[in-house]
Amino acid sequence: MHRFVLFLIVALFIPAQALAQGEVKSKHGDWDLRCDTPAGAQTQQCVIMQFVTAQDRENVGLSVVVMKTADKKARILRVLAPLGVLLPRGLGLRIDDTDMGTTGFIRCLPNGCVSEVLMDDSLIQQLRNGKQAMFIIFQTPEEGIGVPISLAGFGEGFDALP
Repeated sequence: MHRFVLFLIVALFIPAQALAQGEVKSKHGDWDLRCDTPAGAQTQQCVIMQFVTAQDRENVGLSVVVMKTADKKARILRVLAPLGVLLPRGLGLRIDDTDMGTTGFIRCLPNGCVSEVLMDDSLIQQLRNGKQAMFIIFQTPEEGIGVPISLAGFGEGFDALP
């Protein structure tokens, strides 16, 4: 089974406000390609992203962002979950019927808590070939809330990242 690997890297964080901002350059299925120039940066940073809510809870939403680092050496999957998530349980991921495991939250911001993973070729391939990713968060120890993310257009959007 593939391990959902935690990747901590402080120097490459996009400011929280950039998670949902930036100009939409193109749409790829259910993914938006957005680009913005972060403060102090000399070049634009582009991401593909989606914002979705849980089917049974409209107040539980996730922002899912995929990006390449400025040096193009790493690919990052970043999820912004709502405040109030149970941090010790972490963020779970299932792609179609495959459990990918869990990863921790690395910090909380005024608009939510961030989980981030380094994407290897295997995870990228599973996202390309999958139909749906299900991110699981916990607001109580007993109750996991699944938030589905469509993978339609993921591969095309990922390939469009500069």
